[in-house]
Amino acid sequence: MAFFSPTKKVMTILSSVFLRFGVAIFLISEAQATKDPNLDYKHIKATPKDLIISRSDYKNGLHGFWLGQSIANWTGLTTENNRIGVGKTGDFYTRDDWGKLNRPSILQNQWKKNHHTIGYVFRSEDEIWGSDDDTDIEYMYQHLTYLHSASILSADQIREGWMRHIKKTEPNYLWVSNEAALHLMHEGLSTPETGSPVNNPHFDMIDAQLTTEIFGLFAPASPEVALDLSYLPIRVTADREAASIAEFYVVMHSLASAVDSKLSLKDQIFWMADRAREHLPNHSYPAKMYDFVKEQSAVNSRWEDTRDQIYVRYQLKEEDGYDVSSRNLYCNGCFAAGINYAASLVSLFYGEGDLKETIKIGTLAGWDSDNPTATWGGLLGFMLGKDGVEEVFDRKFSDKYHIHRTRQAFPVKDGIDSFGDMAKKGIFIVDRVVQDQLGGGVDFDKGVWVLPNLDPKSR
Repeated sequence: MAFFSPTKKVMTILSSVFLRFGVAIFLISEAQATKDPNLDYKHIKATPKDLIISRSDYKNGLHGFWLGQSIANWTGLTTENNRIGVGKTGDFYTRDDWGKLNRPSILQNQWKKNHHTIGYVFRSEDEIWGSDDDTDIEYMYQHLTYLHSASILSADQIREGWMRHIKKTEPNYLWVSNEAALHLMHEGLSTPETGSPVNNPHFDMIDAQLTTEIFGLFAPASPEVALDLSYLPIRVTADREAASIAEFYVVMHSLASAVDSKLSLKDQIFWMADRAREHLPNHSYPAKMYDFVKEQSAVNSRWEDTRDQIYVRYQLKEEDGYDVSSRNLYCNGCFAAGINYAASLVSLFYGEGDLKETIKIGTLAGWDSDNPTATWGGLLGFMLGKDGVEEVFDRKFSDKYHIHRTRQAFPVKDGIDSFGDMAKKGIFIVDRVVQDQLGGGVDFDKGVWVLPNLDPKSR
């Protein structure tokens, strides 16, 4: 039997055909891999009036969000509640304390094991990031949103998720309003009742601010939709001004996709913050805090001076309707939403979009210092993306995240997830929100989201 013996020319043609179709097959399979098997995708074509967002860039941004949060969270923990204000001057840290040993905390038993140098905390590629309350409840909300194929979680879904994934017994890594809300859930209540002042005396603590920012990222360039997604999660633990403050952060995270990327990071941050300020009722203390801190940051060259004035104005003089000191709370309300919101604005305005400087100032500013740092670390991490965060610190970081350090019963091996997989799940959630809530869709040929009527020039 004679065998076919192809000429060199035929072999070249065959190789070309194989490579061409091989690449096509690879691209098709890659596109399929980035499709949520639980979502019926609708075909959509972009028009000149649409906003176009790259899914791959957004995935890199979500990875940067989790990474930036983790760096900032664990760095801020080195000074958590070390400096909460004492006497007329407050006895706070200054920039000169960076690189020195931290001082005793009100949480003495924790301080003894956390007594170390104030500085950036990293996890190298062969290490694992631990979960903490600044990241783990957001992780839970993302898991629940995807699990239920939902854009907006119901009160029952939230309650069932909290009771399944958060231990009731200590240590459960919950404090103040979060702790109260969990116990109220076990008594049969759900959001928003769990965050109501009628049931929860800690309704104006910081908790909602550090657990709901991610909903802003689920609704790119769409603050009103982001507020719809986050409405019930915020009110698990918050009401009144504390809820407004949490919404301020949600709006900023959503606006990160709407800001003009040609601006400097400083100008982008200031634009986003001013737009989020418009959401705050002018008569409320969060609005007045924002205006005061921004005004002072324009005239004080040192962030410490503005921070000290915040202490005098709000904790000593109780101006602008902020009366927490009069309530004689533990640590003078160092966990309160208001004072920590004001402190977060110090690091935001003086950090000017510089990730390292923002984390540093937030860590030294005082009060519940891991919370503002984690919020801005996550936001700037999203805007920079994974690669940008690594470039800022000139090093590679761990991708692993140990969610079972603080939470339980998630379907990941040994309780360890990865930022890459977490970002991929976030992309699938945005797919659904874009399609179901924003009237848009995914153009898989171009690898983009198409958001109708969100033309960047019209925003």
